[in-house]
Amino acid sequence: MPLTQEQKKQYKSIGHHLKPVLIVADNGLTEGVLAEFERALNDHELIKIKVNILDREARLAAVAELCKVGKADLVQVIGKMALLHRKNFSVNKQLSNVHRFK
Repeated sequence: MPLTQEQKKQYKSIGHHLKPVLIVADNGLTEGVLAEFERALNDHELIKIKVNILDREARLAAVAELCKVGKADLVQVIGKMALLHRKNFSVNKQLSNVHRFK
């Protein structure tokens, strides 16, 4: 289910204060990156990712691929930073960025 504008607004305000938990470099989406991405989404629900790829089209393609592979919703992309959300129904409220900042 896609995010509503109200949810996106709330997640953007939470995401503003987050530091990137994952950095995707020129090697792209390796197995290690995908495993860490999955772990971070399971723990935090809302994560910020830095995509250090120079070509804009390749950067956006990498973010789209992460969303597809991780079944995550894209909240926003600004420059090399992307904010992604995936609902976790068995959430640890101490780790979840969404629940900690509500």
